[in-house]
Parts: sequence; C-alpha cells; structure tokens
Amino acid sequence: MWREHRRSPRPVSESVGYDARRRCRTLSEAAEVRPTERRPVLSGGPEAHRLVTHAVAVDAVGLEERAASLAKRSIKRSSKLWALDLAIRCMDLTTLEGTDTVGKIVAICSKAVRPNPIDPTIPSVAAVCLYPQLVPVAAAQLAHTGVHVASVAGAFPAGLGPLDARLREISEVVELGADEVDIVLNRSHLLGGRYVQAYDEIVASREAAGSAHLKVILETGELGSYDRIRQASMLAMAAGADFIKTSTGKIGVGATLPAALCMMEAARDFHRQTGVEVGIKVAGGVRTSKQSIQYLTLVYETLGARWMTPDRFRIGASTLLNDVLMQIDKERTGRYQGRDYFTVD
Repeated sequence: MWREHRRSPRPVSESVGYDARRRCRTLSEAAEVRPTERRPVLSGGPEAHRLVTHAVAVDAVGLEERAASLAKRSIKRSSKLWALDLAIRCMDLTTLEGTDTVGKIVAICSKAVRPNPIDPTIPSVAAVCLYPQLVPVAAAQLAHTGVHVASVAGAFPAGLGPLDARLREISEVVELGADEVDIVLNRSHLLGGRYVQAYDEIVASREAAGSAHLKVILETGELGSYDRIRQASMLAMAAGADFIKTSTGKIGVGATLPAALCMMEAARDFHRQTGVEVGIKVAGGVRTSKQSIQYLTLVYETLGARWMTPDRFRIGASTLLNDVLMQIDKERTGRYQGRDYFTVD
C-alpha cells in the first residue's frame, strides 16, 4: 500500500507521513523524549529585536488559501488508520480545570497509558498535561510507562506574574517530576514592542526548566495578525523553545489551521537558517479525528516526515482521544461505537 502511494503522482499528503514509517520502525521509540539540549541561538537582546522587526511579512490570503486547500486532502483507509494511531501517539492528554482532583488525575493517567483497556494495539499518548499542584500524582502514576508528565507553569494562562515567581514555579514543577513545561509568551511585551524583554524572559525560562522540554504558548488568538504570529514564533524559537504552541485553550479562539500553518512555516524557515528543529503543538478546540488528520497533513506538507513524531509534533486536547478511538473502531469494523463505550476523558 505504501509503495503504491510512493509511486503515485497524486498529492503527497494522500500518503501523509507514511515514508516516516520507514524511519521509525516502532513509534514507541519516537515517543522517547530525551533531555533537551536546546539553547538560545542569539547572542542577546539587540539581535532579538532585529529578528522580530525584520521578520518576513506573511501573505495572509495565500496562507489561508493554502491551509484550506490542505485541509481538504483525503487519505486512503489504511493510511487513515496509521494517521489516527499517530494522532494518539502525539497527543498531550490535558486537564486544566479548577475542579481537578487526585482521583481524576489517576484516572486520566490510566487512560493515557491504555486508552482502550480491551484493545492492547492502541498506543499510549505522549504526555499528560496538568496543573503544577498535581504533578507528583501524575509522576507517580506514569513512572516507567513511557508517558511523560507535562505541567503548565509561569503564571499560566496569562503569563503576567512577577518574573521571579514565574521562574521559581518552572523550576519547582521540574523538581516535582515534570518532563515538559508549558509556559505562556508575555504578549504584553511582544505587542508593546518590548521584544528584548520578551526574549530575555523566555531565555530565563529555558534556563529554569533545565533538562525538561520547554513549550512556549503563543496564544495566537490574541496576537491579532499572522505577522505577529510569525514574529512570536521566531522569537520563541530563537530564545530556546523546544516547541511552540498555539493556545492555552482558555480563550475563545484556540488553534486554527491558518495560525498553525503560519507557525509551521516559521519553524521550517528557522530550521533552514539555523539547523535547529523546533516542535509544533496545536491546542485549543481540537476535538475531532478529522481535525487531527488535517493538522497532521499540514505538518507533513510543510515540515516533512521528520516532524511526524511525538518528538516534534503534539496535539493538546481533553476530549479528542475518545473521538479518535471511535473512528479507529469505525474504520476497523464499519460501524461506530457509542460514546459511552469508552471511558470518560
């Protein structure tokens, strides 16, 4: 089937990422998140200011047309099953509610390791994402499972607390057992033209996170334009982010295909300029299997097969997993299972 795809002159996204299968014989190997060695690529703030002010302008119309076109691409059934499997492996199963309890975290961690308890062929997710207070619970539940612990930190979701307190929180969640830290870009600095300060804060956060992977949330729904999204992406990547992420999921506008594509193109150009590979995480409003496949298509067409692994692509979601499980059963059996057939996210 994959050979047939490779010979076909049809658009490459019809075989979205399936050459990557040859690169990763077992995707569990790709899910291993190794301690980061990322460091800032600029020598200081003045370079950061030039990086932002000289960023290439984005063709908004062309960007939206390309995103819409790629979203309409179709893939064959066998390829769709592989893509759904990859969507699970790239998923950050997320709960960021004020009502989160120890019992809820234990249940979510169990689901993260075995999304469908009666089907051992379903892979584990990449990580569980939660609030700092509950990191020790998740760390204990996920020890030796291959599923990572991701914590928000740094005055999430606004990112506007005192810098010392934010940095201290980042360090503390790593000490508590977080493998990955999701922080929020200081949009006040970025939108106010204080690019050096925004850059320096991410550099400091990178240092505070130590060996943990640092994901920088841009909150694209508040940036106002694709030019700003590109500027924010370049700034965060230059400051040492391992991933750039679309949204907190706490405002009305979450991830959108054009915004994600803008970030992916920035990551592609950054890689060409520096040789550094920075991951992409989409989050906020990604609820259906169809959406997850659309984002995978964007990744493959923009960044290529090397980004089709949990090391370089993530989907943050709280309700997506059950929809993907339902779609996998439908593709295998020809019929949908009821939503109550699966455990509650």
